[in-house]
Amino acid sequence: MTPVERFRGVYEECYPRVLAYATSLVGREVGEDITSETFTVAWRRMRDLPHPALPWLLGVARNLVRELRRRDAHQYLLATEEAQRITSGAETHVRDIAAVVTDRHIALQALASLPEADRELLTLLAWHGLSAKEAARVLGCTTATLTVRLYRARRRLEKALETAQASEAMSAASSETALPTTHQGAPA
Repeated sequence: MTPVERFRGVYEECYPRVLAYATSLVGREVGEDITSETFTVAWRRMRDLPHPALPWLLGVARNLVRELRRRDAHQYLLATEEAQRITSGAETHVRDIAAVVTDRHIALQALASLPEADRELLTLLAWHGLSAKEAARVLGCTTATLTVRLYRARRRLEKALETAQASEAMSAASSETALPTTHQGAPA
């Protein structure tokens, strides 16, 4: 297999997932730029490209994002909804729309309340489908270290979900009691 054929195969296989990862970190527009730069690096370093290439490519994308943040020093929007849209596809069943919106709001609220390192770790595994070994490679740590970090991140997410659910329940209860009641037919 020629280098061009190998690159084409890696590009076709990994592009959507690298784009989803970059988008989840910096938004769609900048994510596309990071993805292009990632594959430019991959082309220049074809000899260094391991098999499987995805963890290595995600590591390159992560480094490019860190360089971008240092260089630009501006905040970016968290693109969890975009990453979820890219990776999840269409749902096959219909649920109560209000329940879906509420559940999604609670989950995103809990995820957003976590430290950035926890969010990144959890999304690498849950949304991007990496194994613990692959995620450790992306994050530049050992699998054992990742396992400990994952355990702690999951505990923090559970607590954040409990807090978000309690907050949502209190908000719903207070909005129900705040609604004015009208009594039709009652004398004024």
